[in-house]
Amino acid sequence: MFKNFFKKEKVKDEDINSQNILIAALLIHAAKIDGNYTNTEKQIIKKTMINLNKTPPARVDDLLMKAEKKEQESNQILEFTKEIKKNPMEFRLNIIEMLWKIVYSDGSSDSYESNLIRRVCGLLYISDKDNGIIKLKVKNLVNKI
Repeated sequence: MFKNFFKKEKVKDEDINSQNILIAALLIHAAKIDGNYTNTEKQIIKKTMINLNKTPPARVDDLLMKAEKKEQESNQILEFTKEIKKNPMEFRLNIIEMLWKIVYSDGSSDSYESNLIRRVCGLLYISDKDNGIIKLKVKNLVNKI
């Protein structure tokens, strides 16, 4: 009885799979592209990873450390998107929405951020129309706050 009480709960490695790391790395890349990686952006990424992939809150910091390392080591976004594009369209659209939320977390979008999302949309086979709808939705939410 006491043996089980003191036993530490082991979290499975599937909780931090390669796709989760790639998604988080892409979000981190978007947050850093304007040269200003804020705590607000970090919190959005944490919440996204908890909600989007059901990553246990206890594992999010570990996931983000791995994702930040991956983002620093990579020199192209293709590496981040090749696994993501295998998911259903709704999932990919959610990724674009999260990217726009990170971009607009500071209240505006610059040309580097917009260009990044446009390139990601192309790699994920998301139309300009869908991207525009998502962008306006997020922009309107930010303006209401």
